[in-house]
Order: sequence, then C-alpha cells, then structure tokens
Amino acid sequence: MVMKVGVYNLEGKRIKEIELPEFFESEIRPDLIMRAVLAIRTKRLQPKGKSLVAGRDYTVYNLGKGYDRARVARIFDGLGPAKKVAQAVGGLRVRAPTSKKVIVEEINKKEKFVALISAIAATADPVLVQMRGHECSRIREVPIVVVDDFEKLSKTKDVRNVLKKLGVWKDVDLAQDKKRVRSGKGKMRGRKYKRKKGPLIVVSGKNEEIILAARNLEGVDVVPVDKLSVEHFAPGGHPGRLAVFTESALKLLKERIKRQFNHLWNKGRGVPEEVAKAIGS
Repeated sequence: MVMKVGVYNLEGKRIKEIELPEFFESEIRPDLIMRAVLAIRTKRLQPKGKSLVAGRDYTVYNLGKGYDRARVARIFDGLGPAKKVAQAVGGLRVRAPTSKKVIVEEINKKEKFVALISAIAATADPVLVQMRGHECSRIREVPIVVVDDFEKLSKTKDVRNVLKKLGVWKDVDLAQDKKRVRSGKGKMRGRKYKRKKGPLIVVSGKNEEIILAARNLEGVDVVPVDKLSVEHFAPGGHPGRLAVFTESALKLLKERIKRQFNHLWNKGRGVPEEVAKAIGS
C-alpha cells in the first residue's frame, strides 16, 4: 500500500496530495538507529590522556633500609617528601586515561544506510512522534509536506506565521519552555543550557533563505537534503522526530536514497528482501 500525504501552502491549506517514497514504509529498527547515532557521536569525541611526564618530573633518591622510614623515592637527596609513587601527593596517577584508547564505535555502511531509512520511516508514524514528546495536537498528518515557497522565506516572523498555520508552532513553544540552565561545571565549558529538540525542517539546498530565517527558533533545525544523517531524524537515538519537508527536498531525498542504495549493493545484487522492498527495487 502506497502512503499518501497532503501538500500544504503557506496559509496552511491542503492544496494537493502526493505519494511518499517507498522507504517511508520500511521497517523501523530502533537497535540499528541507536548504533548509528552512537557511531556518529563518538567520532566527535576528542582523545585525551595524561602528559608523558605527569608525576615523573622530579629528581628523587631512595636511601634504602635502616633509616626508620618508608623506602619510597624522595626528593632532596632522599630526605624530603615522597614523589613519583602513586600514593604520594603529586605522584603518578593509577590507570590514567590514555590517548590510545579506542573511543569510536564503528558501524557497517549497509547497517548505517538501513538505520537512515528506518529513522526516516519513523517520521511518518504519528504514535512514535507523540511518544518522542512532540506536541501534535494541532497537526493533521505526519510528515508535513509544504510547497517550495517555504524555502524562500527570509524573515523569522514569516517562518513563525507559517509554522503556526501548519500547527507546528506549539512544539517550538514547548522546546522554548524546556530550555534550562545546566547544573554542574558544564556551564563553564561552553554548554550552559540544556535544550530540547523541536521540529526538523528539510530543504533542498544549503543556500536557501529559510536557513538563516529559522536558525533563531528554539529547537528548530533546518538541514539540506545532502547533509541529513540518522542523528537529525532520531536525536539521542530515539526515532520519531517531527519533520517538515518541502516538495523539492522530498524528491531530492528519494534520489539520494536510490543513489546510496545502488552504490552499496552494486545495483541491487545480493540485497536483503526487506531493504529492496523499502527502496522499491
């Protein structure tokens, strides 16, 4: 059964109906989605380890037995405070972090592709969208598809008015209400606020005017088709994000998925049946 969805104009009125690409009906795999998100996140981590001379930058001596004191290395010709050993102040750190530790979670390319189409399919499930915490009381159907004129809006107030007419603005308000100051030292490290994710707006290109117009809206992400990843559709590994597509972005997304599919499976040879069905091959 082909899924159909309405196309809305800037006044929030349904003007026509189109068919969604086949991958919107693919199986939703929360396990693969979580793996893909972890793989993306760990590649942003910075390796960290102790200095090679940490706790060792001392000239120390051991006097040996017969001095009625612990036989540990000490400064000042062996007569001062202990250094270098782990139990001494300023000494070595036991099991210190090392920059050679493997901190990247790997994932196969084909699994990552299946996770992507699975995360996209979750945006068309109203139950998952509501379970993720989005405000959907005024939304008629998901995903939301709007005309291409939406990409040409250059003012934030115009974007806000359109989102209100589409019934999405209540979710933006919810993200604004949940913004709070982080507890702990993270406030001093460039992450002062805890923020919630609102709707995702998918556009056709990276030079569209709406990207600048909507960047100040709390929780709203505006992403071109060629930059989309699993993390955009399932932040934190939880599928079902509220998504707004433009018509042209939906067409380009279909082309991108087809292109990736042909590249990974060598034009469909040896492809799993469920993946081939999701792509429409």
